[in-house]
Amino acid sequence: MRLTCTVNGTEQLVDDVWEGESLLYVLRERMGLPGSKNACEQGECGSCTVYLDGLPVCACLVAAGQAEGREVGTVEGLAAGGELHPVQQAFLDAGAVQCGFCTPGLLVATDDLVGRALAEGRRPADAEIREALAGNLCRCTGYEKVLDAVRLAADRMAEEAR
Repeated sequence: MRLTCTVNGTEQLVDDVWEGESLLYVLRERMGLPGSKNACEQGECGSCTVYLDGLPVCACLVAAGQAEGREVGTVEGLAAGGELHPVQQAFLDAGAVQCGFCTPGLLVATDDLVGRALAEGRRPADAEIREALAGNLCRCTGYEKVLDAVRLAADRMAEEAR
């Protein structure tokens, strides 16, 4: 089957997609976008989180054909013009990146959370941050630096919006 979708703002065409291939596999292996990680393949760890039509999904659970004609956003799409996205920079500055396997999913989930909160004119509360990131498992951290990074990203993005 042929898959045509828009990924990070660019139309992509992939031929010979097998019906059982996941969106994650197509992104990583056929489109050369290795940012989203393949860990559990069961939607439990969050490492493969991407946007599908603006909503975060586990790409390992989405059949590639379901992306036909749709918008996909990956962690690679967060940065623009060679500059890190404020969420990416906050994770670096807060020391929230360790081995990096969970980081792409955490970045997409954080971008979604902070973006929604700021659109409502507020910063996310700690309980809301914990809930939003609950689907992202990290084996390296105690999550405190991740929470610090989310708060820092929210502060910086709120300041930029002024």
